[in-house]
Amino acid sequence: MKHLHLFHIPVMGVAYTIDTPLKVSQYGIDSVISLVDNVLLEKMRKFYSEKFNLSYNEISQKSKDYMAERITAYLNLINRLSVQKFEEIKNNYQEKKEIIKEYFELLPDNSYLRKKFNDLMKKNTSINEIKQWVKDNMQMGSIDVNIMTKVDKTNYKNGQQLPHEFNDAHAALRGYANSDLTSSLVLSAGMSPRLYSYIESFEDFYPNADGFIKKKIILKVSDYRSAFIQGKFLAKKGIWVSEFRIESGLNCGGHAFATDGFLMGPILEEFKNNRYKLREEIFSILTKALEQKGRVIPNEILPLKITAQGGVGTSEEQDFLIDYYNLDSIGWGSPFLLVPEVTTVDEYTRNELSKAKEKDLYLSEISPLGVPFNSLRTASATLKKLEKAKKGRAGSSCPKAYLVSNTEFTEKPICTASRQYQNVKLKELENMELQEKEYQELYQKIITPECLCVGLSESAIITHKIDYKIKDIGVSVCPGPNMAYFHKTASLKEMITHIYGKTNLIGKAYRPNIFVKELNLYIDYLKKQLNDTQMKIDTKQIRYFKKFAENLQNGLIYYFSLFENTKDKFAQKKDEILKDLSMAKKRLEKLYVKVESLA
Repeated sequence: MKHLHLFHIPVMGVAYTIDTPLKVSQYGIDSVISLVDNVLLEKMRKFYSEKFNLSYNEISQKSKDYMAERITAYLNLINRLSVQKFEEIKNNYQEKKEIIKEYFELLPDNSYLRKKFNDLMKKNTSINEIKQWVKDNMQMGSIDVNIMTKVDKTNYKNGQQLPHEFNDAHAALRGYANSDLTSSLVLSAGMSPRLYSYIESFEDFYPNADGFIKKKIILKVSDYRSAFIQGKFLAKKGIWVSEFRIESGLNCGGHAFATDGFLMGPILEEFKNNRYKLREEIFSILTKALEQKGRVIPNEILPLKITAQGGVGTSEEQDFLIDYYNLDSIGWGSPFLLVPEVTTVDEYTRNELSKAKEKDLYLSEISPLGVPFNSLRTASATLKKLEKAKKGRAGSSCPKAYLVSNTEFTEKPICTASRQYQNVKLKELENMELQEKEYQELYQKIITPECLCVGLSESAIITHKIDYKIKDIGVSVCPGPNMAYFHKTASLKEMITHIYGKTNLIGKAYRPNIFVKELNLYIDYLKKQLNDTQMKIDTKQIRYFKKFAENLQNGLIYYFSLFENTKDKFAQKKDEILKDLSMAKKRLEKLYVKVESLA
């Protein structure tokens, strides 16, 4: 299935795109649902069943495979409702004429379908002919899902550890595999050999002779090497990766998996130069694996899409990425948090996001996973967390326990955002007899982790007024740095026309180029790491810092060459971009000197 649009809507948090396909798939727009929280999915299934007068039978936690069953049931419901809405539109031309017109008007100007539809409308084409053409050519957006591979907690029943098939991510995979969907599974947060191997168990992930795959795999990657390794690993299992989704290490929302100084531009260049080699080598491995399994081998080499996301904010940037790097689609995430028609965001959070400036968005340490996490300083969950800590009630009751990983004080993992962990850690701190400054630094570090399990799902609970026993947690939100340049709540149509360059939602305020922004984020990241480093560091750390700085330097050289030689893009902003790059160069040179001094 080809992309109708030049953009897709990535997964955002847990709740923000939980029902996005139901809102946008009828316009041919692809979007992604998070499968992290089976409790929220069950609440949402009840909500939509009641809203559309459908029967609802609760899937209780007493059921042996309740996590997978809840996921399957919710995805089947969203698929059913989305298909029903789409079919009602395309099969009722006269009643839904305005919506059908909007469907084609929202497509890119160079879309064949848009041009053909406009031609039919201009000519004296019969109503029956138009109706038939609409039926044959309208395409629904894909209802894709996301599994974060690191969220794969071991589960227990009656004190006994369950087999790994009942781990969180494994259950989510099974839930998706058993659903009615024909779509894609987006795997993020790095390679998980055991989870990847589990994909072999499900028929829907294998190709038929015509190359059709009912459930495709999309891997979210940060560099070419990672894509090649993971693609080969899955191919040896007989599983084809249909898309590599390249995400900026720092200029993105949610958890930030920083590279060792490798920047987006050079990474995309490597994919561009090796795209066909990548496809052919992995397909060769795939065919051998399928043959060994006695499975059907596709008649032709399977298609491989390369897409990118993280920090794109203008149509000019999108067009450049697609044209220069031969990309198939661009992910637009954070700006859609300001579109009520698309994302499920509570009023307070959306208002705070619309006001947010660069200083309000930061790379935090609030994630219990210990991975840097893009956040908003005024998020209600953060404010409530700090308020409770002041009153001596630090930490969360940990009602969902999806992110448990720490075994410092317990045999069974617990969460660093939990009251159980923080209370012990704070008592330990009290007994250390430290100076006030050092005490406060360690105190803040202990209470910083936040209950993301609840915080990232709370927005849907508030927005849809769902009765829920967990109270007073607040909403966690995870916008990318690009959020700082969008300050207006917009309609779906307004956002799409911005994406395609027909309107401008950013205005005249200064906004750095996507590559310049990411470069400076990496320089800030390296600077913080150097500042946080103790006086005595080992040789391994010095080598890491030097390599990081060298990679940034190489990226900077690449960008100077790229923009100096680019003639048909960024013409009006080229001088500004080159000036910003020169300033970044000076910043990097100072850090380089600091790295050398450490040696």
